[in-house]
Amino acid sequence: METQNRTWLSHSLFSARCFCKWGLLGLAMGGVVGLVGTGFSWAVDSVTALRQVHSWLLYLLPVAGVLIVGLYHLFGIYTDKGTNLVLLAVREHGKMDLRNMICIFTASVLTHLCGGSSGREGAALQIGGSMGATFSKVLKLDEADSRILVMSGMSACFAALFGTPVSAAFFAMEVISIGVLHYSALLPCMTAAVTGSAVSRFFGMGPMSPQVLVPGFSWLSFGKAAAVALVCGLLSFVFCAGIHWAAKGYQRFLKNPYLRAAAGGGLVVLCSLLLGTRMYNGAGTETILAAFTQQQAWYVFLLKLLLTALTLGAGFKGGEIVPVFFVGSTCGSALSGLLGLDPSFAAAIGMISLFCGVTNCPLTTLFLSVELFGGEGAPFYGAAVAVAYISSGYAGLYSEQKILYSKFKPQFIDKKVG
Repeated sequence: METQNRTWLSHSLFSARCFCKWGLLGLAMGGVVGLVGTGFSWAVDSVTALRQVHSWLLYLLPVAGVLIVGLYHLFGIYTDKGTNLVLLAVREHGKMDLRNMICIFTASVLTHLCGGSSGREGAALQIGGSMGATFSKVLKLDEADSRILVMSGMSACFAALFGTPVSAAFFAMEVISIGVLHYSALLPCMTAAVTGSAVSRFFGMGPMSPQVLVPGFSWLSFGKAAAVALVCGLLSFVFCAGIHWAAKGYQRFLKNPYLRAAAGGGLVVLCSLLLGTRMYNGAGTETILAAFTQQQAWYVFLLKLLLTALTLGAGFKGGEIVPVFFVGSTCGSALSGLLGLDPSFAAAIGMISLFCGVTNCPLTTLFLSVELFGGEGAPFYGAAVAVAYISSGYAGLYSEQKILYSKFKPQFIDKKVG
């Protein structure tokens, strides 16, 4: 009995130490990374507003591309793995430091200033991950604790930018190795995400929360939602392939990274002029919101996919997830008339389905849908997530992401996406 009491006391003390340790580290990461993430969001919004006033900035996109390559070379980064580097930092303790944060922050702002078709999430994950890796070195944490702090940084910055703390925390834990959740990081990731989101909200930044008109529960409504999810699940193949093929195409025909960036910027400028609109430049948040209020043309999502592939494949920075939101929401909206759905509901289903398809993160997607659109449509969102997760197969945006367990049977497969 005395031995059992000692064991219980020992376990209780250990749990209390871990709670205090990760609770405090999560708060610290959330506060510091939340401030940086808020600053990054403000910077991107500011340069986007500047570009909309001074449309001639688009013509400087090739110059911005050259500057981005030069910036990375200046900091000694000649092969940039992007978001894949964050995944490696967690799974294999890959090296990240403040150089990565400075480069991705500056390069993403330059991309948005000059109208590259890009997002923010890739930058958020890299900013948060590199800050987590840096702090772990300062605190002299061991390898296992360092990985958790990297995930906490990812959660904090993602939450600061998108205002969705629960999905931010689960994304960091789920995206690394599909089929396994890193529950050991739950407390610091949730603490960091909630704190980071609170910091950004304090400075007046909140999530994109369009109103969704949810249909009544019926087999027909679920069938229509599943149809949109199936289309977007299959579309995830096209989206991921487009990004990867564009990068390989640039590298095949243009060996010099400076020429790749300049040529890619020139192609985006040319496409924008030929299309006669600037709706595909930058993140395209206005178009995403418009997809929830009125049906979009069938070609809108394809053109955004094209310009995003041309931008990111050439070496511009930012991220793929906001373009995923654009493509998914406009694709769903385009299908609304054909299926007899309200555009807002179809856009919501399309947006979360494509996100699930390209990230392979069903739990994150379900939390994200509820945080963005409310809980009323949760059964529909859950059904859409299930359909998109299966129909997307093993496609994925991040080549270093591992599928540990099969999507189709309870079997360990341990393979990379693709």
